[in-house]
Amino acid sequence: MTSDQTNPPTTRLAWETLLELDGRGGLVEQLERAVRDAVRTGRAPAGAALPPSRRAAEALGVSRWVVTEAYGQLVGEGLLEARTGSTTRVAADAGTADRPGAHRSADVVRDGPPRARLDLAPGIPDLRHVPRAAWLRAAREALAVAPADALAGAPVAGHATTRAALAGHLRRSRLVDAPDDAVLLLRGATHGMAVVGAALVTAGHTHVLVEDPSWPVLREVARRAGLEPVPVPVDAGGVVVDALEAAARRTGARAALLTPAHQFPTGTALAPDRRARVLAWAREVDGLVVEDDYDAEFRYDRRPVAALQRLDPDRVVLLGSLSKTLAPAFGLGWAVTPPRWAGRLLAAAGRAGSGPSTVDQLAFAQLVAGGAYDRHLRATRARYRRRRDALVHSLAARLPTATPSGLAAGMHLLLDLGPDAPDAADVVRHAGERDVAVVDLRRYQVEAAERSRTLVLGYGNLADARVDEAVARLAASVRAAGG
Repeated sequence: MTSDQTNPPTTRLAWETLLELDGRGGLVEQLERAVRDAVRTGRAPAGAALPPSRRAAEALGVSRWVVTEAYGQLVGEGLLEARTGSTTRVAADAGTADRPGAHRSADVVRDGPPRARLDLAPGIPDLRHVPRAAWLRAAREALAVAPADALAGAPVAGHATTRAALAGHLRRSRLVDAPDDAVLLLRGATHGMAVVGAALVTAGHTHVLVEDPSWPVLREVARRAGLEPVPVPVDAGGVVVDALEAAARRTGARAALLTPAHQFPTGTALAPDRRARVLAWAREVDGLVVEDDYDAEFRYDRRPVAALQRLDPDRVVLLGSLSKTLAPAFGLGWAVTPPRWAGRLLAAAGRAGSGPSTVDQLAFAQLVAGGAYDRHLRATRARYRRRRDALVHSLAARLPTATPSGLAAGMHLLLDLGPDAPDAADVVRHAGERDVAVVDLRRYQVEAAERSRTLVLGYGNLADARVDEAVARLAASVRAAGG
């Protein structure tokens, strides 16, 4: 790929760099590999401008969509930089990516090894579509008008402006019933569970009821706080309330950690009659329900169900964060606190150390106030809905004996491979060899089953162009695991 355009000598360009598509894999994958190689070898130096997507598509003989998908993935990895209204460039630190100890920006975002290229694991949103430009504008605008005193640091509960903006958003989107000062700003849902766990322990609690299966991180955080997790089964209607009440009587537990809007990982919603029964139980035992509202903003077949908190603001503490709506790296979450627990939760937050950055709090408040957050959520819902539909369609074509389940919501679904399928652990291993990340349901079970034929498939961080390829490789993994 070369450019026939004459450019000023002061502009560093990668336009004339030859990019060869090697014919291995899809066109998007080939272009990504070619750009990475050009950067690695120094043919496209740090700061060099890449050609606009239309010109690159013409030069390579591919569609413009192929170029934009490849650029987007490489921006997400931190290899390229893109700014609204400006040229896409090689990132300033791209030349250090292969040096020992060096990290690309995408590696800073996540903890642990790089994610698989075909990422069907749950828990991560679409990192390619983080609203970076909108966040930067919001941060600039917030800093421009912030009084000097605001930069000295926020109170333990968080900056009042951000608490008010977030409370307003939650009242609109989740029908939360709480005043502005009920919002406690935290570093994320994990931090929130640590704060809630510490408050429960100081109030004399020793156990917490947890759904089985459920997200293991929050269970472990509760355990470290001094609470013993007590598993309670779930079914198509959410947590089984008869089992919850029996477990509470057996252990003396008076607190429960639930995902009512979209149970993780089964994808069900807590049935209306069970919502009422859970709250009746909490009132009867003078207990507390911790509502993990991790991805309730994303419902595709209807409006999201209202937060459980609305039905009893005195008995429910709602936890949320930007981890699924923006990205984990933003490190901003919240708890909507019941009045009778506000003092204990605030004290526990104070003991837990500093909260989120004041600057980030103010930027988020501006993002909400200016409407950019709502616009991002609307665009994200549409994107995930299309991607989920494509995933279900591809599964039906390539794995016709498997059965997907779960609400049309969130960023994951369950896939029952069928009674004659190989064990899920073997499928996961073979999929990993094909650069496909999937998860065995047993990872989320408190008491893991002896055998499993069920996978948890995430589609948040999977590019649309790779859905069918990912499912094709998954189907090949199922066949390979079956011997």
